[in-house]
Order: sequence, then structure tokens, then C-alpha cells
Amino acid sequence: MSVLGRRELAGVVGVGLVAVGAVVTSPERTLRTLAGLGDRPLLFLPLLGAVYVLRPLVAWPVVAISAVAGFVLGPTLGFAVAIVGVAVTSVPPYAAARWFDAGTGLTGRVSERARAYFRTTGDVRGVVAARFVPVPSDAVSVAAGLSGVGVQAFVVGTVLGELPWTVAGVLVGASARELHVGGLSSVGLPLAVGTTVAAVALLAGPAYRALDGRPAGES
Repeated sequence: MSVLGRRELAGVVGVGLVAVGAVVTSPERTLRTLAGLGDRPLLFLPLLGAVYVLRPLVAWPVVAISAVAGFVLGPTLGFAVAIVGVAVTSVPPYAAARWFDAGTGLTGRVSERARAYFRTTGDVRGVVAARFVPVPSDAVSVAAGLSGVGVQAFVVGTVLGELPWTVAGVLVGASARELHVGGLSSVGLPLAVGTTVAAVALLAGPAYRALDGRPAGES
């Protein structure tokens, strides 16, 4: 089997495992158990870090983990920990996508569409706008990896783009008397509408220049 074949097989297996993990696991019990360790910070913080690192394997919503950070650590420290965790948890799917050779077929077409998007928007702006829109965060990470977005641009765009979701998740957790993870996968329609409007505003300039036939970096 060629290197390309092995990578294609690894990608299919990886997606399959994540899909199975998302179906057979639920963040409810795990995150509520984790929140119960709030009075044991030397145990809570490493376990929270492990959850952020392993989260892409089961496709749990990042905002739910941010809520746990806010619930246990409060709004200020919780936000600081959560925003670092958001950057960390986005790296595995991004790195896997960079390693994966999209080749031809469906993945090749998806990869080319993603490259065209980032050529139009620029790397940082493109990541920020994509993360503003209420779509699965791992899908954005994979698209950025397939497109060859640089590591620095990806991390900066991720932190900026996930900022409103992280703040909302931490504040919801910090204000809760009892953590109910099942209700934290979305932080509400107003935030989703607001971030989508912000994404449209960010993309208006590049879209206009693309339609006008000018390079993305030209004002």
C-alpha cells in the first residue's frame, strides 16, 4: 500500500472512530463528574486539560467544557483556562488534516473549496469568520488544515473566533448553581445571530474584491 493509500485509510478510520465516539458517548456524566472535583484543583486542572486534548475524539461541544471551567474556576480564571483549552483542543483535527493528503474525489473537492475560501479571505480573517458562524468547531479546524493555513494564523484566528463562544460558555457556567451540561451545547439564538452577522461583516470586503476581480489583499 502506498503512502497516499495509508493516509486515505487512516483518514477514513479516524472519521469513523470519531463518529462512533460521538454517538456512544455523552459529555453529561463525564463533565459533571469533572465539575465535582472543583475542590481538588491539583486533580481538576490536569483532568480538564486531558478532556480538552481528547475532546476531538468524541466531538463534544467545546462550549460545554468552557462552562465547566467557568462553573469551577469562576469567570476570570475560568476564561483564562478555557481560552487556552480552546486553542489546544483545536490543534489535533487541524494537525491531522494537514498530514492527510486529500488527493482526488470528494475530499479533493472539499479541500479545493476550502483553499479557495482562504485565498479570498486571508488565513486569519477566514478562520475568525468561520468560527463566528455556529458550525462544528472541528469542521473549521479540518478545513484550515486541508487548506494549508499556517499554524500561527490558525491559532490566532481560533482564539479570536472562539472568543464570544468561550466568554458565553464560561459566564453560563459561572452563573449556574448546578451544572447541567445537556443544556450547554448552545448558548442561545441571540449569540448565534450576532456572531453570524459579525462573520458576514468580516467577509464582505474580501467577497466584494473577489467579485470585482481584485486580489484578496488589495483594499
